[in-house]
Amino acid sequence: MQKLVVVLQFRKDMSREEALRYWREVHGPIASKTPGLRKYVQDHATAAPEGGLQFDGIAELWFDSQEALQSAMASREWQATIADVPNFAVLEKSWAALVDEISVV
Repeated sequence: MQKLVVVLQFRKDMSREEALRYWREVHGPIASKTPGLRKYVQDHATAAPEGGLQFDGIAELWFDSQEALQSAMASREWQATIADVPNFAVLEKSWAALVDEISVV
C-alpha cells in the first residue's frame, strides 16, 4: 500500500469554518473520484501546543501501489483535484510526502 500525506495551509481570506466546509463538502467529493484511490481521510487540525497552528489540516490518501499512485496522478480526476486546491488552501504553503505507515500500538 502506498500512502500520500498532504499538509495544508488554508487561505487567509476565508474563515477557518468556510475553508473546512469547502474542503469537506466540495473538495472531498472531487478528490474521492480519483481512480485507484483506496482510502481518503481529512484530518482537521484543532489545536497545537505552544502557539498557533503551522498548518490547518492533513489529507491522507492510500493507493494499492506506487504504480497505482502514478496512474492516478496522470488522470483527469487528479488534475481536477489539484486545480481545486486554491479554492480553499495555498499550494505554495502546502506540501506532500510519500510515507510508510508503521503501526506501533
